[in-house]
Amino acid sequence: MANGEAVTEGETISHQASAKGISPCIASGAERSKFEQFKADSCYLATPLTGELKNSAEHFTNDSVQLLKFHGSYQQDNRENRKKGEDKDWQMMLRLRSPGGRIPAELYIALDDLSNRLGNKTLRATTRQAFQMHGIRKGNLKEVISTIIKSMGSTLAACGDITRNVMAPAAPYEYGAYPAARLLANEIADLLSPKAAENSYLDLWMDGDLKYQIRPSKKVRKARDIQHKGNIYSGDSNEPLYGTTYMPRKFKCAVTVPGDNSVDLLTNDIGLVVFTNSSGSLKGCNVYIGGGMGRTHNNETTFARIAEPLGFVDANNILNLVQSILAIQRDYGDRKNRKHSRMKYLIQDRGIDWFKDKLINKYFNETIKPMRAEPKMKLEDYLGWHKQSPGKWFVGIPLMSGRLKGNPKEILRKIIETHKVDIRITPNQDILLCNIGNHQRKTIKDILIESGLLQSDNGNYLKKHSIACPALPLCGLAITEAERSFPSILKRIEEQLNKLEIKNKILIRMTGCPNGCARPYMAELALVGSGVNQYQLWLGGTPNLQRLAKPYLQKMHIDELEKTIEPLLLNWKEKNMRISFGDHINTLSDQQIISLLSAGSQEP
Repeated sequence: MANGEAVTEGETISHQASAKGISPCIASGAERSKFEQFKADSCYLATPLTGELKNSAEHFTNDSVQLLKFHGSYQQDNRENRKKGEDKDWQMMLRLRSPGGRIPAELYIALDDLSNRLGNKTLRATTRQAFQMHGIRKGNLKEVISTIIKSMGSTLAACGDITRNVMAPAAPYEYGAYPAARLLANEIADLLSPKAAENSYLDLWMDGDLKYQIRPSKKVRKARDIQHKGNIYSGDSNEPLYGTTYMPRKFKCAVTVPGDNSVDLLTNDIGLVVFTNSSGSLKGCNVYIGGGMGRTHNNETTFARIAEPLGFVDANNILNLVQSILAIQRDYGDRKNRKHSRMKYLIQDRGIDWFKDKLINKYFNETIKPMRAEPKMKLEDYLGWHKQSPGKWFVGIPLMSGRLKGNPKEILRKIIETHKVDIRITPNQDILLCNIGNHQRKTIKDILIESGLLQSDNGNYLKKHSIACPALPLCGLAITEAERSFPSILKRIEEQLNKLEIKNKILIRMTGCPNGCARPYMAELALVGSGVNQYQLWLGGTPNLQRLAKPYLQKMHIDELEKTIEPLLLNWKEKNMRISFGDHINTLSDQQIISLLSAGSQEP
């Protein structure tokens, strides 16, 4: 592909398999789209990026932009600075790899310095438990990434067609199943880390210094040996799990403990619920597969989907299972149509029975047992003070849409630098200060309360449980506003609930486009950008994130929000306030809901 040439979906190039006896893996040379061939020709995600890092251009070409995603970066421009006849205000967004959301104190201090000196002076906690930096210029990108690596961080595989950041409950509890869940998330992250791409990554950003390579545990190294065998093997010895074309699209994994749905488990390609014995050792996992949020407006072949149960797998087979599932998606996921390439479509089209047959008979070759009983899931937020272990505490601090800037950012920096506490990022875009000793607690508590970072009641429910994506002005996919307008939207809804004397709260999410970065399709009420100041209205999710919402309005102007939803709120108040808003929505027929919405929108 020539520099700057756009990738055209649907174009295909036929190739013969490079090795016989290997499963029908696209990475081994089956028919592939033009973009898939581009990945194969990139020398493990390095070319043409290597040359463009050295030139003086203010932005990267399209080819390098595609590869940069695998290195954790997106190229953006500030739309509000666009001027006719002038070049765009080009800048880079950078995302970290941080399994389970852990950010050591040393790494946080480095990120804070980099964001102030070479970014836009903000950090943003993401819904996959990582920090993002914005406003980085092309010429500074290598310094930023190399500094992160030297500070024991990484951006490898934070974006792109590969396994994304592996999620786990952020709470650093040192008892129960929580340590096992965090350990398994780390093991999966190391297991699914690309081998050859890691070398390319260090070549590009660290001039080939391999001392910063990921060093998996003995257990993970043993599991990775399987990547060279059977159908798990891609056919490429340098990149044995992924092959030269990596995944058809992004691939997401999450781990949690029974009853804790802080990770939004069912929205992942693989969701694991860990079961441990009395000493905290892993016994095995309930496995869910096939979740995913992304969709496209006016394209009914794209849709949000929640994961479904696969079964229970013993502890000694979990890592093998995870890479086996990934290998099936690698081999059978759609490589021609990127809008149809996530694993959810493979399972939807072929069925869970087909998938399970492939898994057991060709890839995994181990027993999958019936699911174990689990307690009812709850959306945990961990805000406020919690006992971490004898002599240690952690405290959860709410961040509106995950944005950390200004005075709060300065105060957190001082706390972390002075007291050497670590950070963990929650999937709800909040942060936890961890490993706080008994002797430090009062000092930190006083600082947080005095600064307003922590409130005595842990904050307003709508604010602390609601999330929004960044959207305008930097996201290239955004159709309309989300993060910037979200505080005023929440305030309006809160005022409406108070006016109607409704004390129950609602789980709300908002995105500037249909791609689902804030997982809106699980909310009780969601606004999904569909035009300038216009949103789809989704209703009917649950407070514990166990059911998909449904779209009821395609283009609602944001100024019409209150009067549109008021009849629904009144109906809820009059008929059944003992259940959640989302559950009430599901007691009504679609026609009843549409009728109530129409009644509201027609009011003078």
